[in-house]
Formats: sequence, structure tokens, C-alpha cells
Amino acid sequence: MFDLDAWREIFQSINKNKLRAMLSGFTVAFAILLFTLLFGIVNGLQNFFTQAFVDDADNSMFVRTWKTTKPYKGLQSGRRIQLKNEHLDYILEEHSEKVQHISARKYLNVRITYKTKQDNYSIRAVHPDHRYLEKTIIDEGRFINQLDLNQKNKVIVIGRLVKKDLFGERLALGKYVNLNDISYKIVGVFSDEGGDREERNVYMPITTAQMLYGNNDYIDNILIGYNPRLTIDRAVAFGNRLERELRQKLNIHPDDQSALFIRNMAEANKNVGQLTTALFFIVILVGSGTLIAGIIGISNIMIFSIKERTKEFGIRKALGAKPGSIISMVVKESLLITSIAGYLGLVLGTFILSQIGDGLEEYFIYNPSVSSGIVIGATFTLIIAGLLAGYLPAKKAAQIKPIVALRAD
Repeated sequence: MFDLDAWREIFQSINKNKLRAMLSGFTVAFAILLFTLLFGIVNGLQNFFTQAFVDDADNSMFVRTWKTTKPYKGLQSGRRIQLKNEHLDYILEEHSEKVQHISARKYLNVRITYKTKQDNYSIRAVHPDHRYLEKTIIDEGRFINQLDLNQKNKVIVIGRLVKKDLFGERLALGKYVNLNDISYKIVGVFSDEGGDREERNVYMPITTAQMLYGNNDYIDNILIGYNPRLTIDRAVAFGNRLERELRQKLNIHPDDQSALFIRNMAEANKNVGQLTTALFFIVILVGSGTLIAGIIGISNIMIFSIKERTKEFGIRKALGAKPGSIISMVVKESLLITSIAGYLGLVLGTFILSQIGDGLEEYFIYNPSVSSGIVIGATFTLIIAGLLAGYLPAKKAAQIKPIVALRAD
């Protein structure tokens, strides 16, 4: 039951000792402020890495080649390493159980013309699985399919901004455009969370590009989505094994990092996970230490406060006050101070993060913020802190005998 008189006494006690209350609150507010800022920075680091690969599948691997920098097996350095269809087929044949999606990619730059409008755009010739590896969002129509590959159809899927450039608000689906004077049908329009650069791309079947632009089976790189049931360590091992096997097939020196490189998201996820976990524990250690110091500080202040009020407690007990009522009054006062001060620290910390957030991107911190889980955790921390800070001094005060308390100076 809410006891108005008890709370009136608590506020009177705080009002009489403003400096003490402010010092008590400052220790807790500073602890929660520091806690909030540290957690916000750790979240900002996680957000940065998430944002960096927002348009790529979390389980993707990217195989690319360039020129050799080391001689190997009698072959000179400076050779241009060329991936072909046979290398993609090899991956599927040898590692089918570890591969969820796979697509080759071939790059072209063409001039697209529709009636009086024309511009240059980047073409990505791909397999159907590329949609899932790049997280392509189909807004209209469809993506490249297997029938397009088998029949080498002259069809394209255009980005949202390509449609805007060529068609404005008019319908683009089903229309024909010229790519370097070759007619293609638009079968889909897509958007991409990667931003404007991604939405100015155009997709076509890779078999069509190989036939019309070079008449060969060359590909520029390979994208792989490894089986999501693989653990991080197994996915990293798969990427390492695949790199060794491709080096052998392409006659590349084992230490030639320029000629062949596999960017494995599993490695990135593992490294980011280890970094954020380490930072999380550091935050917990520093924040907890600061909070404990705050609790000790407010406990000491409460002890001093109780010593000043020894006669008051003696009179209360002489008049029949029970020890529980004294404990309750002191604990409530401590809980009130810690709660108000803690939430001030939390609000101030959140405000600081919101103000400086945009300026931290150059330090790999994106949108630093505190999650709702942290707010709930902070609430329970404040309650526990207030109880710990007030209970022990209150218990000591309640054990004072009235005669001893009345004699106190």
C-alpha cells in the first residue's frame, strides 16, 4: 500500500541534504552514462560491419583472380589467371553438399538505348542463384531463370534507377531496349539495399553474354553461398580447402595472394564476432566496476546519513517504530536516488550517442545506440544497486538500541 507520509519524510530528508543526495546520484549517473556510451559504441561497431555487407548474403564467398606475382611449375609470373565454366562446375561436383547457391559473374559495360534516351550502364551476366547471393529484391516481373540460360535468351533485369532514367514513371516490363545495337527484352525490375550504385546495374544470363560478347566460356569471378547449416569454423575450413584446390587447378603458387583470393564472409563474421565479444566483456568489466564503485560510494554516503540521523531513529524506535519501517525508509530513499540518477545517466548517454553518431562513421562506428534489452537490464541494475546501497546501512540503523541512539552526539 502506498504510504504518503513515508514518502513525504523521504523527500524531506533528501531536501535537507541536497549536497549528499547530489553526490549520491552523481556516482550512479556517471556509472550508467559510461555504461550506455560503451555499449552504444560496441553496437555501433556491429552495425558498421552489418551495413558494410547489407546487400550480400551472410553465408557468401567471393572468388576472384588477377595476375600472378610468383613463378610456379615453370610458368612465369605476370600471367593473367582466367576462370572458366569448368571451375564453377568443379565446385558444384566436388562440394555440392556444402554449396547452397552458386553463380558466375561476368562484367560488361554497354550503352542502353530506348527511343530517344540512352546512357552507359554496367552489366552483370549471372546465373539465377545470383539473386539470393546479392539479396536482389524483385519489384516487377522476375529474375533470370534456368530456361534463359539454356536457351541463351536475350533478356535483362534492370535496376530501379535504370528504369527511372529510361522510362520515368512509365511501365518498363516487357519493353525492348538496345544494348550496343542488340535488342533485349526487359523481364524484371529490381531494387537493392546496397544503394544507388547497385540499382544502376543490369543483369542478363551469363550464357547469353558468353555467346555474344567474346564467344567463349570465360567468367570474371564466382559467388558461392555455402550451406547455412555449416558452423563458422567448418565454413572457414571449406573456404580454405577450396582456395587450395583452385590454386592447384589454375597452377598458382600457394603463397601468391594476388593471383587468387577468396573473400569468405564466414571469416569476416568470425573475426567480427570475436572482436565484439571481447569488447562486450571489456564493457561489462569497466561498466560493472564503475557501477560497483557508485554503489560503494552511495552506501558510504547513506552510512554517513544514517549516523547523522541516529537520534531520529532512536526516537522512532522508542515510540514503537519497528526495525522494518526504518529499513524500508532508508532503502526507499536510496532506491529513489539511484533510480532518478540512473535514468538521467541513461537519457544523457542516449542523447550523446544520438548527437555524435553521424561523426563516428570514419572510426567504423555506425548508428551507435542502446537496445531495448540494455534499457531493461539497466532498469534491473538500478533497482539492485539501490537495494544494495541502502539495505546494509539501513539494517545497521535498525539494530541500534533506542537508549544508545538517544545518547548519540
